Amino acid sequence: MSTDQVWLDAFRERAPSLPGAALPWLAQIRQQALERFETEGWPTIRTDPLNDPWRHTSLQSLGRSSFVAPDAAASASAGTQLQQLLGAMREGEQDENGHWLVFVDGTHAESLSSPGSLPEGVILTSLARALTEFPERVEAVFGAAEDGYSPAALNAAMAADGAFITLRRGVAVEHPVHLVFVSATPQAAAHVRNLIVAETGAQATIVEHHVSAHADRNLSNIVTRIECAEDARVTHVKLQQESEQAVHLARIEARQGRDSMFASHSLSFGARLARNDIVTRFDGNGCETLFNGLYHVDGKRHVDHHTTIDHAHPHGTSHEYYRGIVDGDGRGVFAGRIVVGVGALRTDAIQRTDNLLLSAQAEADARPELEIYADDVKCAHGATVGRIDETALFYLRTRGIEEERARNLLTWAFAAEALGRIAVPSLRRRARTALLDRLPGGAALARTMEEFQ
Repeated sequence: MSTDQVWLDAFRERAPSLPGAALPWLAQIRQQALERFETEGWPTIRTDPLNDPWRHTSLQSLGRSSFVAPDAAASASAGTQLQQLLGAMREGEQDENGHWLVFVDGTHAESLSSPGSLPEGVILTSLARALTEFPERVEAVFGAAEDGYSPAALNAAMAADGAFITLRRGVAVEHPVHLVFVSATPQAAAHVRNLIVAETGAQATIVEHHVSAHADRNLSNIVTRIECAEDARVTHVKLQQESEQAVHLARIEARQGRDSMFASHSLSFGARLARNDIVTRFDGNGCETLFNGLYHVDGKRHVDHHTTIDHAHPHGTSHEYYRGIVDGDGRGVFAGRIVVGVGALRTDAIQRTDNLLLSAQAEADARPELEIYADDVKCAHGATVGRIDETALFYLRTRGIEEERARNLLTWAFAAEALGRIAVPSLRRRARTALLDRLPGGAALARTMEEFQ
């Protein structure tokens, strides 16, 4: 038996009961995706050290891992704990009525969700339900078996649920839409697919929360596809806080129409191993995008971000900023690629990644890339990896601040710039709290900030 056979057997066992199993187009995509995964397997550190996008992150061990199907009984038994967890998440949301869709082990939990009052022209439902009520809309945006790397192919084959969001022409959703994904079954694998469509002139903020209700191992394999039509404005915030033993694999892919704006904020504060692939393509003139990322890695944890911004049309603007804080024996990886295609004149693109190492064993790999095939463009990129600035540390010490607290303050200042790019105040506060829970001296820093508010 091959190392990946357990995953192939799991698909064949679950395929007849997956939502949309009777839809010929979906059955075909699932079969093609499975065949692709069977051929490629889990990505490994391959023999080409210069061109392999997985050379820093191997998933070979997943081929030998045993994950179980999500257990409905385990989810139900964790009901009280889940209510408390969700209650804590909703605290402090006075400035947003909010729209909440909750998924437990990858399946929509209607009893825990509260979609609220939505404007006319908005569909906010589960993928499983959408496959039953309007499968033709799902087919238009579901994606193909060849999208992404092999984990995305496995997702296309095995995804049972996720969020389905459609914003009609000109509709603006005032308050954020929260998609909460909770791992409740230890050792379970969940494959989730989110589909978001913003028609011409539509506007929304979508928030993905990924959390665990246990401290055990689990696998989350997430694909989020976003369609931004002409003049649409979509902000996507992802806050990943899964358990220290979790494996989190995610792909976010967006397509942007003329004069659209897409902002991606990726905040990775959990999981033993996390890999995030974030991609956008400009399919019209005048597109704008912001990629903003912040990750904290400690212990023996490993976080990898791979991004691609494809300037396929003229007059596009992209700003990309990623910051990593690496402690203990942790490892942070960033590889960003900006492609300026033939004829993409007047492109304005900037890419920067900065990494702060807090221990002698910490490791950060940074690789910003520009590929430019057009003239009359303005592009720049840069990367830094280093320790706390001794000059700044000395300055704080001369002001009577003890060394440990001074180091913590400088670490927080390094992270605060990334958090400041999140426009919605309540989301910025949530991200700040999540990071302070992890940083050395975070509790003292939180008290200090409260004193000055």
